[in-house]
Amino acid sequence: MDESQARKLICEIGRLLYERSYVVSSDGNVSIRLGENTVLATPTMTCKGRMTEDSLALTDMDGKPLSDKRASSELEMHLLIYKMRPDVKAVCHAHPPHGTAFAVAGLAIDQPILSEVILTLGCVPLTSYGTPSTNELTEAMKPYVEHHNALLMANHGAVAYGDDLWQAFDRLETLEHTARIAILAKALGGANDLPQEAIEKLINIREKAGYLKSNARCQACGYLHDAGITCDLQVEYPSKASSNGAKISFTREELIELLSQAAKLG
Repeated sequence: MDESQARKLICEIGRLLYERSYVVSSDGNVSIRLGENTVLATPTMTCKGRMTEDSLALTDMDGKPLSDKRASSELEMHLLIYKMRPDVKAVCHAHPPHGTAFAVAGLAIDQPILSEVILTLGCVPLTSYGTPSTNELTEAMKPYVEHHNALLMANHGAVAYGDDLWQAFDRLETLEHTARIAILAKALGGANDLPQEAIEKLINIREKAGYLKSNARCQACGYLHDAGITCDLQVEYPSKASSNGAKISFTREELIELLSQAAKLG
């Protein structure tokens, strides 16, 4: 993809993010890696639904400007992903309401309730809290980027990435759709997990089909371990607890009320 095509695509994706309420105001940021040392990114303090092709910013892989446009202050998040994942060519960060509700509640999206999600996305872990636009955020992401294609960031939002910008957007949309279904199912009394033998079959299918590689079998995926499937790489993951190290607990009534309120956002 040349730079002109990339500019058109970023603006198209930006409008979709805004129209679907995955971002509001100047929230979120999108980028495409154009070459070994060139990144095209959304500009700072600009609504993603009202961007123009000439408003986008060019930087190198260290964030140094290559144009007179200023990139998003959260560009470091994108650069970290590109450096840790050479296979990734596009990143999409937003605040989709249902996915972000999980992040605010201190919950990962890691329950095996939908076969399509296991096939195409895998679990979405929750990183610890880091102040946006600082290295706290990127440090919190580092343990997860290599093994996941989407992340929830505590009290912040979600980020997804892929081979191209459409794949990154699709993964973000799958994350949001799954979060909404999980919230609605919880309000109805709880979702039923897929049986372990079905999960194992789905993992094998996705790896043979090339949807996800074996490095997606990670320490954060409790349902993979329950199914007897383990990660090839032994990685020490931070606790899936709240950012202050204390686990979050609710009564059933409090949890249903919280999830019901979040569902109304849709």
